[in-house]
Amino acid sequence: MYVDNRILVGKTAALKELCILPNMANRHGLITGASGSGKTITLKVMAESFSDAGVPVFLADVKGDLAGTAYPGEVTPKIQERLDKLDISGFEAKSFPVRFWDLYGEAGHHLRATVQSLGSEVLSIILGLSEAQEGNLAVAFKIAEDEDLPLNTIADLRAILQFLADNRSEYSVRYGNITTQSIGAIQRNLLILQNQGADKFFGQPMLDINDFFQQDNGRGIINILDAVKLFQSPDLYAAFLLWILNELFSKSPEVGDLDKPRLVFFFDEAHLLFNNMPSYRLKRIVQIVKLIRSRGIGLYFISQAPTDIPDEILAQLGNRVQHTLRAYTPADQKTVKAAAAAFRVNSEFDTETAIRELGTGEAVISFQNEKGAPEICECATILPPQSRMGVIDNAEREAIINASPLHGKYSVAPNTAAAEKIRAEIKASDPNQAQAEALAKYQTQYGNGPLKKEGSAAKPATKTTTKTTRRGKSTAEKAGERFVTNAAGAAGRGIVGWFKKLFK
Repeated sequence: MYVDNRILVGKTAALKELCILPNMANRHGLITGASGSGKTITLKVMAESFSDAGVPVFLADVKGDLAGTAYPGEVTPKIQERLDKLDISGFEAKSFPVRFWDLYGEAGHHLRATVQSLGSEVLSIILGLSEAQEGNLAVAFKIAEDEDLPLNTIADLRAILQFLADNRSEYSVRYGNITTQSIGAIQRNLLILQNQGADKFFGQPMLDINDFFQQDNGRGIINILDAVKLFQSPDLYAAFLLWILNELFSKSPEVGDLDKPRLVFFFDEAHLLFNNMPSYRLKRIVQIVKLIRSRGIGLYFISQAPTDIPDEILAQLGNRVQHTLRAYTPADQKTVKAAAAAFRVNSEFDTETAIRELGTGEAVISFQNEKGAPEICECATILPPQSRMGVIDNAEREAIINASPLHGKYSVAPNTAAAEKIRAEIKASDPNQAQAEALAKYQTQYGNGPLKKEGSAAKPATKTTTKTTRRGKSTAEKAGERFVTNAAGAAGRGIVGWFKKLFK
């Protein structure tokens, strides 16, 4: 609940209120606990409160039970019992402004990104590339940039990688070593990502990140990514999280400390972000987490144990809710000990023991105070949510989607024709034929004799075609033009040397 300009999350047995201060909400946070311990309820309560405070929220719904936020809840006898226990007055069952998103375009507004917007660094993390393979991917992105070739879909990228492999000797001189082995490995990993449904994610129209920063009658919009299907493809799920984190950081202005965040982003199943991530790549994410709060954005990571999150990021998470952890094995016991050690000690109870004995809906909590320091941890009961618990039916979901002001904005299907054309151009192009055509043009202009020496009246022109603007051309047209130019060697880079050899 949003009470007295505070985000009320829970109360202790002595009815002490535990609240997130809105001006400290961009100091990030952590929600951890075993399966069934109540993490989703905590997330839901916090998201509702931020919305009432006028703060937009983004969260992923991996089980489908957060969609009910769009409809009023019900004060059941069990909920009323909890309200009485916590001495909560003024509790109102109500709905919240919600927008549904879906990478597959089936259960919400179609959420897409272009391959170019991800960049080679983020895509390398997603594909699990080695440093050498990452270097080759970076070359492909650089060539696409230099030649003004759009990289919208995976098919576009695969076509340019094929083009790069076919012309690696020329481009290696200009961009560094390019190997067919590295390009082959990239292509294989791209195929795996495609098999997980990435073609639905990569393309246009691309998400306008500003659509997340919206309000409805003074309340923040709760943007819900339907991730029930997506979560079955963990690499693609991680791809989205990494991309959106980078987008929020790179496209949000510097605003400093605000009275409340511009956006709060919940990363559910956050361990997928960091699985097998090498340290040199982790540094980039740590940098973003450290700096993004100055953009007015709060990040809240949700996972089963604090040890799922790298220490460099854990150190940045000032608002913490720890639900129960089970300690069945020595490894589990170490996890509980590590979780307890992260809190300021409360002399009234043993934190490690408390974490083991918490019931469902109970948590050890520590939020930052007005000075930015973590408070002494407290055992508390989490408030019940005000909106509906559980899933909604298709008709209810469609009603929300159709009523959204974004309805239809992202429904245009992506165009993969460009990649298909570029592959056809590369396959059909014959370097010998291209050289023959260049020779024919030369002979038409200068005759069949040897090349004129430098300084003579007649010299091959550096370009024989009229210059036209590149803006608006497809990937296929532009890459096809570059392929013919490279193969012939006549326009702009080397016809003189080739013809000298020919006419010796």
